[in-house]
Amino acid sequence: MGTEVNSSHYSHHDFQRFQQRLRDETLQLAEWFETRQFSESAPVGGYELEAWLIDSNARPAPVNDRFLEMCDDALVVPELAKFNVEFNGHPQVLADDALKVMEDELAATWRRSDTVAARLGAALLMIGTLPTAREGDLHLGNMSNMTRYRALNEQVLRLRHGRPLSLDIRGKRRLRIAHRDVMLESAATSFQLHMQVEPRLAARLYNAAHIVSAPIVAACANSPYLFGSDLWDETRVPLFEQAVALTSAAVSHCGTVSRVTFGSGYVKESMFECYQENLDCYPVLLPDCNDEDPATLPHLRLHNGTIWRWNRPLIGFDDQRRPHLRIEHRVVPAGPSITDTFANAALFFGLVYMIGRNEPAAESRIEFTTVRENFYTAARLGLRARIVWLDGKRLSIRTLLRDHLIPLAREGLAQLGLDRAQADHYLQIVDRRVATNRNGAAWQRAYVAKHHADMQELTLAYMERQHSGAPVHEWSL
Repeated sequence: MGTEVNSSHYSHHDFQRFQQRLRDETLQLAEWFETRQFSESAPVGGYELEAWLIDSNARPAPVNDRFLEMCDDALVVPELAKFNVEFNGHPQVLADDALKVMEDELAATWRRSDTVAARLGAALLMIGTLPTAREGDLHLGNMSNMTRYRALNEQVLRLRHGRPLSLDIRGKRRLRIAHRDVMLESAATSFQLHMQVEPRLAARLYNAAHIVSAPIVAACANSPYLFGSDLWDETRVPLFEQAVALTSAAVSHCGTVSRVTFGSGYVKESMFECYQENLDCYPVLLPDCNDEDPATLPHLRLHNGTIWRWNRPLIGFDDQRRPHLRIEHRVVPAGPSITDTFANAALFFGLVYMIGRNEPAAESRIEFTTVRENFYTAARLGLRARIVWLDGKRLSIRTLLRDHLIPLAREGLAQLGLDRAQADHYLQIVDRRVATNRNGAAWQRAYVAKHHADMQELTLAYMERQHSGAPVHEWSL
């Protein structure tokens, strides 16, 4: 969905043409899997960080058009709302000092961009859901000026036959609203991790990404407040799922499928199974036909970009136009600090690589339905959750992370070839976060409880500590 489209209005003929091109490109992709056309290069990591622009009152500042023009940086791009932007970095082979290189690059881009924001009377903030955001901020007048977003809104409402989107989240409180456009989605910002994987390991690593989603979302949770209501530890999860609530049972063997989903099961042989499911089970949302080289699978990749799996398969191309396989891990929220962000990355890369290569296969030791239940439990309760782990063991998330998964991630990073001292630095941040029971969600709630703070006071205090650069477990109350 990062690609701009040509129109926001489509005819029946557009859908027919797109569907045929999608079928052709899916057949081409099947042949690539069959004939092993994918790059065998070493694992590569990358990221996308979504952030908020806020004003002096800590309220959303819809100024990303001027902000982006003044930044003039290809690594900083628009997001759905005018008060959101996205930061990107250059992919790095996951070896040696790759994590520190990525952190340093993001920190430099962030500093330059925050200076630009200040010239507009604004500031940048990385947080999953902005406590001061109000439903009234999420209207089409605050949508970024890009055709793809208008097209997305029109097509979502078309498939819903004009019915408003309904938000119903039960957490510490209950939030129920009806909203008439897709702008609800802009209230959730994330840190999306990309991992390019070797074809022979791709299916196992993709399944591992699902298995580790629960402990990762618990360790990283940073989104307890939405529109002033105290909800889940990671409220982004139900918010995003309900903000693009499109279901379909158009093909009988698919049952009911959701556009934002944890998935329907493990892949058995290859990640191609996801693309076959895309073709069979998901109606085309944006039938934007183009004249790009079919060998780059433009229609297949656009369609895949309108299906928001929490762990999403991606097809990319290297400088020699050879295709490669990537896993996009979407469960991690933005923030609390840049250092926390790459501690989260270290946990993900190390765990996925280790669990995906261990024998016997982890997916043979835990049912997918259990993995999915674990994910929603962890998103709701964060570090307070208890989940069912491999071989039916029920453990607290904190015990699982400290005694099992952080050491496993450390071993995974070592096997990838990452610098041991840097790996220890990042994983120690996660370890201290778990030991102190202090992730972003816990800090926000503790601050409100201690100071009887309103959402503005909370956000300003959060921003001050974020600017310190310290990881969240060191933040004062």
